[in-house]
Amino acid sequence: MSSDVTPVAIIQAAQGFMASKHLFVANEIGLFEKLADGPVALDEIARAIGLPRRTARIVVDAMVALGFVARQGSRYENTAAAQAFLTGRGPMDLRHFLRFWNRLSYPRWDKLEQAVRTGKPLFGELELTKEEQEIFSKGVGAFTTGAAMALATAYDFKRHRHVLDVGGGTGNFLILLLTQHPHLEGTLFELPQAAAVARKTVAASPAASRIKIAEGDVFKDPIPEGKDALILGNVVHLFGPERNLEILRRLRARVREGARLLIVDFWTDPTHAEPVFAALMAGEFLINTGEGDVYSDEEARGWFEETGWRFVERKPLVGPQSLVVAEAAK
Repeated sequence: MSSDVTPVAIIQAAQGFMASKHLFVANEIGLFEKLADGPVALDEIARAIGLPRRTARIVVDAMVALGFVARQGSRYENTAAAQAFLTGRGPMDLRHFLRFWNRLSYPRWDKLEQAVRTGKPLFGELELTKEEQEIFSKGVGAFTTGAAMALATAYDFKRHRHVLDVGGGTGNFLILLLTQHPHLEGTLFELPQAAAVARKTVAASPAASRIKIAEGDVFKDPIPEGKDALILGNVVHLFGPERNLEILRRLRARVREGARLLIVDFWTDPTHAEPVFAALMAGEFLINTGEGDVYSDEEARGWFEETGWRFVERKPLVGPQSLVVAEAAK
C-alpha cells in the first residue's frame, strides 16, 4: 500500500456520530447558554446545569476539541460560532435545529440500512405527536432561516403582490419576506398539525397582519388560488418524482400565466454528489418518507416541461440550499 494512502478519512467519517451526539447533548443541557455571558469555571458549569463534575468535563472538553468552546486557563467560553448560533442571542438560532436532529432524526438513522435495502417507508409519513410536530417545525424553521433571509434579497419581489407558501412549516419564509417587503401579502398553506405551530410563530411576528394561514393537504385539498408567487421550500425532497409532478400540476392549475414558482431545496449537480451536505441528506429523506431524495435542477426542468411551467433560473442562496425559479407557461 502506498504511504500516501491512509485510513484517516475513513476513521473521521466513521467517528462522525460521536461528534454530532456530543454537540446535541451540549445543546440539550444548555451549555452554550451558560457560557453566553463570558468565561465560566468547570465547577460553576456543573453546578448551574446540575451535572456531576466529571461528566460535565467530558462534554465541555469535547466541545473544546470540536472548536465550539475555548478554554482559557481553568475557565471556558463560547467560540464565535457557538455564541452566534447556539445561545439564542445571535442573528440565527440553531438550538431548535439541533434538538430536531437529536430527538427525531438521530434515532431514525439507526434504520438507514433497512431503508436502503428495502426502499420502503419505515415510519408513517411524517406522522408526529403534538410534541414531535413542534420540535420538527421549529427545527426545520431554524435551519431554513438562512435560506429565507437569502431569498428575500436574492430574488426580486417587486413584481409580486401576494405570495403563497406551500408546506411552509412555521411560516418563517413569509415572515422574513414580508418584513423586508412591506408591499407583499402572504398565505401559508399547511397541514392542520403544522399550521397550529405556525399560528403561534406568525402571531408573534411584525408581519402577522399580512399573513393568512390556510389548512390543507397539497395532494387532496383545494390550494388557495389567485397568487402571483408560490414558494415550495424544502418540500420536493420529501417525495419521489411522480408525486412531485402531481404537486407541480396542482399548483399550476391554481395560478394564472406568468405566476412565478420559487422552489428552495438541496438542488444538486447532475451526479447528485455535490454539494456533499445534500448527498448525505438524501438518507434523511429516504428514512422519513421512504421515497424522499435529492434532485438536480436538470431533473426539475424535466418536471416543468411536463406540468405547464417554464424554467427561468437557478440562484445560490446560502450553504447547501439554492433557488430554482419557474414561470407558469401558456
